[in-house]
Amino acid sequence: MRDNVLEKLRAGERIEGKDREIYDQGLIGILRDLHDQIDREVATAYGWPADLSDDEILRRLVDLNRERAAEEARGLVRWLRPDYQNPQGRAVAAKADQGALDIGQTETTAKTPWPKTMPDQIAAVRAALHDIGEATPDQIARRFHRVQSRSVQPLLEILTALGQAHLTDAGRFAS
Repeated sequence: MRDNVLEKLRAGERIEGKDREIYDQGLIGILRDLHDQIDREVATAYGWPADLSDDEILRRLVDLNRERAAEEARGLVRWLRPDYQNPQGRAVAAKADQGALDIGQTETTAKTPWPKTMPDQIAAVRAALHDIGEATPDQIARRFHRVQSRSVQPLLEILTALGQAHLTDAGRFAS
């Protein structure tokens, strides 16, 4: 309940009735101020502006993760607590490439409604695969409203059987 009142407060909605009681009893205003203060401090720690959108924060964190992974692959580790984590100060051997983190589509796009009939679903999956080029069932499913990868998988297999798609060595489907 507190989260709902906090969301209403953040959205600038009027707090009344039962929500007003929760606001008063739960000290929601203080909770909001504390959350906002933590958000500002975290942004400052990363050297980022405090008013970034959630999508921009996620993009920056993924970029930072890639940067750190590349550093670690070269043997550079940024210890949080070096006295505890690496008391002898030993260098870390470079690691083999772990591969890129797949977060799916990074641009914000409107999702397409999932077709109702099987032929339309197959056509939609085929078109999505053609647009992407190479994808997992989960990546295809993310392009549509209300469909899960377990529904997309058999359709990709049908397209593969028909010769309209193929499975790559990496376990992804390609057009």
